[in-house]
Amino acid sequence: MNVLLSIKPKYTELIKSGLKKYEFRRKIFKNSAGCKVFIYSTSPVKKITGVFDASIIHEDSPYRIWDMFGEYSGISQEEYFRYFKNCKTAFAIEIKNLVIFDKPHDPSKYFLEFTPPQSYRYFNPRQNFLPLDKRSTADESYARGLSVHP
Repeated sequence: MNVLLSIKPKYTELIKSGLKKYEFRRKIFKNSAGCKVFIYSTSPVKKITGVFDASIIHEDSPYRIWDMFGEYSGISQEEYFRYFKNCKTAFAIEIKNLVIFDKPHDPSKYFLEFTPPQSYRYFNPRQNFLPLDKRSTADESYARGLSVHP
């Protein structure tokens, strides 16, 4: 299963740099075993910039998640608790095997009418939602985009 996560550009840069090793969420997708997360960097970037293995997801109270992973979050404690205000459960997605695409992907190559997800949406980079003339271009782009930045 693959998921497309909306992530603000400042956090995608922290992920790319290795300073942010966990992505925190209030809601989580189902069946994380073998899950790949495709990173949709929100405005002004508006592109799919990379992918990582998300098979390890921790669930606990926001306080316990912060205690365990806060130092690897790339965000301030104040920012974290503002995000989790009035939440009883927090999720920490461990970022493993990160691949940053040499050329970010335009989501319109994968979706007829793309609307950025509020949190996440299920995603198949080889899905057949595209007209035939766009589909082959998207498949070629996906295959070329899996090279890793050093």
